[in-house]
Amino acid sequence: MTQATAAPLPARGRRGFLIAALPLAAAILCLALGIWQIERRAWKLDLIARVEARLAAAPVPAPGRAAWPEIAPAADEYRRVVARGRFLPDRAVRVMAVTEHGPGFWLLVPLVTAAGDTILINRGFVPAGWHPPPGGEAEPVTVRGLMRMPEPGGAFLRSNDPAADRWFSRDVAAIAAARGLGPVAPFFIDADASANGPGQPIGGLTVVAFRNTHLVYALTWFALSALSAYAVFRLLREPRP
Repeated sequence: MTQATAAPLPARGRRGFLIAALPLAAAILCLALGIWQIERRAWKLDLIARVEARLAAAPVPAPGRAAWPEIAPAADEYRRVVARGRFLPDRAVRVMAVTEHGPGFWLLVPLVTAAGDTILINRGFVPAGWHPPPGGEAEPVTVRGLMRMPEPGGAFLRSNDPAADRWFSRDVAAIAAARGLGPVAPFFIDADASANGPGQPIGGLTVVAFRNTHLVYALTWFALSALSAYAVFRLLREPRP
């Protein structure tokens, strides 16, 4: 009694199978990428909803030193806060910026609270050649604004140069080290427009916007997956000579 064996696939058939496997792999990959974009879209919508809720909430006191280790971008970025203390204008830093008012600088000034905490405050935009008005800097101030997370390193293709006092991003740790501030809050505050006035920095220019094109990307990947699957169908259906 002999055991039946499967006939080997002809070379032409194996070649056709391999050709069909390429669009099949592309269809599976594009489908996975489309699903990933749908998941990213859900995450982005949740992020937008959380940030909008923070922007609509009443200001809360800026976190003190005991709460600094728990600060996280996902939970705290763009939270409305208020801080009270005295500025250290001699430790200010100017960070290059381009806004609706043209090119200039963000003016970052350390604020020391009554509890001894140091928080960097982005007081707002100042043009090149700006000088602070005389007097008033030593008086206690109340700052209202949005919590922002540090921007380490610099900007695109531009690294911060503390030795030359050239700053392209709001790198809290590097600025604190360059100005000898000691421990500082692991965030900075973008001041709102409440302190705006003649000769003062222009606050309230924070742009809160999130690109959400994940649905477009998802539909594109799903369309490419469908086209690849159709190519597999045609390759497998076409008669072979």
